[in-house]
Amino acid sequence: MHFGIGDLTAEDVTALLREHLVDMYATSPPESVHALSTDALRDPAVSFYTARSEDGALLGCGAIKRLSAQAAELKTMRTVRAARGRGVGSAMLRHLVGVARERGYATVYLETGSMDYFAAARRLYARHGFVETGPFGDYTPDPMSIFMRLELGSPAPQEKLSHKPA
Repeated sequence: MHFGIGDLTAEDVTALLREHLVDMYATSPPESVHALSTDALRDPAVSFYTARSEDGALLGCGAIKRLSAQAAELKTMRTVRAARGRGVGSAMLRHLVGVARERGYATVYLETGSMDYFAAARRLYARHGFVETGPFGDYTPDPMSIFMRLELGSPAPQEKLSHKPA
C-alpha cells in the first residue's frame, strides 16, 4: 500500500468522494453532515491523501486540516467497498497521525456520526487512542455527532514521510 497526495481530479477519487457524500447525506440530517466537498478539500489548510495498491488501484482516502499551529482535524476518511476489512482505514489513520506528528501538532481532532452506521469508525478511532471530547473549532453540540481527540504531545522522532502523488 502506498500513500501520497491525492489527485482530486482523478476519476476514481472523485467517484469515492461522491459516494462518501451520498452516504453521509443518507445517514445524517443535512445540518449534521460535516464531510468536505471536493472544492473544500482544495483549501490550503487541507492536505488530502490517497492509499493505493501496488498496481495503482485506489484503496481509500483521508485528509488532515490545519486548525491552528497546535491542532489538526481528520476529514474524509473513506475506504473503497472492495477493500473494506483489509486494514486500509487503520493504515490511513496511522499515516494521517504520522503527518500530524511530522507537522508538530499536539492534538488531532475528528468528528464522526453518533448513529450505528458510524460504530465501526468510532471503534477504529478508539483502537488508535482517540477519546471522546466536546465540540472543537467551529463545531457546536449536535446529538448526531461524536467528537474525538488524540493527544500527541511532543512530536516523536521519525523518518520523513513520503508524499508522492498517488
